Amino acid sequence: MNQQTTSHAPVVSPHNLAAEAAVLGAILFDNNVYQYIADILRPVDFYAPAHNLLYEVASNMIQTGRVADGVTLREHFEQKEKLTEIGGGKYLVDLLDAAAFGPEVKDYARIIRDLAIRRELIRVGGGIQAASLTPEDDDTGSTLINKAERALFELAERGSSERGFSSFAEALAESLVTAEAAFKRGGKIAGIPSALRDLDEQLGGFHRSDLLILAGRPSMGKTSLATNIAYNVANAYKYEAQEDGSRKTVDGGIVAFFSLEMSSEQLATRILAERTGISSHDIRQGKLSKADFERLSEATAEMQNLPLYIDDTGGISIGELTARARRLRRSVGLDLIVIDYLQLITTASNSNANRVQEVTQITTALKALAKDLNVPVMALSQLSRAVEQRDDKRPQLSDLRESGSIEQDADIVMFVFREEYYLSRTEPPADPNDPSSNDKWKAWRARMDQVFGTAEVIVSKQRHGPIGTVKLAFDARVTRFGNLEYDASKSSNPFE
Repeated sequence: MNQQTTSHAPVVSPHNLAAEAAVLGAILFDNNVYQYIADILRPVDFYAPAHNLLYEVASNMIQTGRVADGVTLREHFEQKEKLTEIGGGKYLVDLLDAAAFGPEVKDYARIIRDLAIRRELIRVGGGIQAASLTPEDDDTGSTLINKAERALFELAERGSSERGFSSFAEALAESLVTAEAAFKRGGKIAGIPSALRDLDEQLGGFHRSDLLILAGRPSMGKTSLATNIAYNVANAYKYEAQEDGSRKTVDGGIVAFFSLEMSSEQLATRILAERTGISSHDIRQGKLSKADFERLSEATAEMQNLPLYIDDTGGISIGELTARARRLRRSVGLDLIVIDYLQLITTASNSNANRVQEVTQITTALKALAKDLNVPVMALSQLSRAVEQRDDKRPQLSDLRESGSIEQDADIVMFVFREEYYLSRTEPPADPNDPSSNDKWKAWRARMDQVFGTAEVIVSKQRHGPIGTVKLAFDARVTRFGNLEYDASKSSNPFE
């Protein structure tokens, strides 16, 4: 049997030398062209080493106010004794002959950038293959996946369309769209509604690109409130199909919930409890009647297609969190990010780094993520124990742990406070020898009746509107928040 040997031609990296020459020639002919392509191209995007070098030097000259043409570039490279590296003086003349004119220069620049991204993708793919075949000692499969994701994400960012200044007319148009959304929702809500009416009226909904901090001491219900909001937003999700096949959110939204403390199963159990009115303790213990189990089954069937995505990775780093949010945005869409909670996010800093500095990195990154993805990011935060030392337990901005950067970077800071929790622990004892003790108990009981089943959301900072306190209904049995005031003619349940 004859064996045939097949020769394969060497693989040539994607490139277009004619487009590169056309762009460089256009810059040499008219330096103003550079301003139109500077945010598209970098020197490393050019395939030919001579083009790479020419673009870098011309860019530096133009940015420092000097003229970059055939004469000045020839003089520069002659002084550096590098004229032969760019093909000599004749090649500068050839570039001028190859110059592009008019709007096609930008098209050529995008072609060059696209080909550079393809070359980088080939390089990254080769690097992933090499690292998988011969990994470093501490590289596990999961570690290699994370490295590959980071590298691909950087490429995805590079491949996204350039965004620079927008005209005031464009900004006005976006503002009008926001006003139209508020008008259609009754003149009160421009952002994503939480379905908690008084909170939506105070905040105007959750605004895109905002970083919201929801803080509270343990047992105040901050996780429950965040879960309620995440469910309400996902449950209200509606979209319109676009001509390109994409979906445009028209109400509610797709929610990413990073649960760093609770497992996804625990979070789902909470939501089931909130929706069915069956306590999560009874669900976990299996203390269910046949009717209870049927309610759970019906609720599960209704909610299984909810656009609520939970990531319960413990100790996730800010880099991984950002990458996963971007990945979800690209794959299915994204309208709201919830993080429970901020202090459990890790950073790439070494162990000697100050925790305040680490939190600063985290809040800065979260604010950048909110702006970049154009979605609201709600991050839960712990409070210092200073609250417990005061007679008035209502939290304030100074109670935020590592508060400097949190308060500075956040667009909105809210605190969850339940007076009932603290008041229930201060019941005055009855003393038969002290007639006034009965009066004290009565006053305590009267106050307990006033605050029973209620919670406060204290808005202590808001860039877009006033600060203030919003009162909500709270069912401690199923940890559910609802509207305190409701129309009794429609329902006897404030949570519906």
